Amino acid sequence: MLSFLRRTRSISRIALDPPRPFVGREGLALVVILRNEERHIGEWARFHLAAGVRHFHVYDNGSTDGTLVQLVAAVGVQNVTVMPWDQKLRDGITGAEIHNQVLAYAHAVRNFGSGFRWMSFIDVDEFLVPKSHDDLISCLAHLEGEANVSLPWHMFGRNGFETPPEGGVVPNYTRRHPDPMSPLKGMCNFKMIVDPSRVTALRVHSIETEGSTDSVNDRGERASASGRKAPGFYSADHIQLNHYYTRSNAELQEKIARGSNMTQNEADHMRRVMRKVDQIEAESIEDLAAKRWFAAR
Repeated sequence: MLSFLRRTRSISRIALDPPRPFVGREGLALVVILRNEERHIGEWARFHLAAGVRHFHVYDNGSTDGTLVQLVAAVGVQNVTVMPWDQKLRDGITGAEIHNQVLAYAHAVRNFGSGFRWMSFIDVDEFLVPKSHDDLISCLAHLEGEANVSLPWHMFGRNGFETPPEGGVVPNYTRRHPDPMSPLKGMCNFKMIVDPSRVTALRVHSIETEGSTDSVNDRGERASASGRKAPGFYSADHIQLNHYYTRSNAELQEKIARGSNMTQNEADHMRRVMRKVDQIEAESIEDLAAKRWFAAR
């Protein structure tokens, strides 16, 4: 019971007054919270810069390696804003932990959102893959009037690698679970691309715009936050969200050892991670969308 309380007694939804959009705002900004991602941050940043991302807002949760050096080397200092974000904050009355990731997202929207048409909030193990055009902005052009686009996870596992392979993530990890809308617990989830000037509340996997949880898929079809999980909502016609959940087995063990980004029982965290890994790897299909796109750049 105690571990259950530690896991769930938290503030994971943060409401805000949206920022006023600047005249002439444009482009897509990525927001990421990270710690010690030196091995992969360069590839992740180069991929998204090539995909047309205009700026990277990086919330550094106490990195002690060369993550930030590699990031700036990959995309240039002019394209990166770094915010120190090494903290665990709690409500002063209830003691409820404030979700540090959601807090970073809310800070980014309110303080940097005015200058961008689109903003997305992903992790270093997640890649936004252009499908219908060469860049993400062109892939979003038909959704110009929309405020909130939901993209389902495409879940990739270890692909048989015991240690990190040479050449990076995208060229090597090409097998994923076949069903992004799987009903199995923890398998079907979303990240969003939103108009920051219309954001009124955030969670990690659900963003409210103008007071509503409604969003559209990348074809422009609308659903509520819970309705997104219906199989008919699935689409990756224009943008595919690849989630390289484990990478190699050695990195999976590192992921487990790091623990959750919220205070949580270690054994409970390990069981949750390994259940998801087993589900991802129970069956798989080949998916070369990201590899082919990146190789052509």
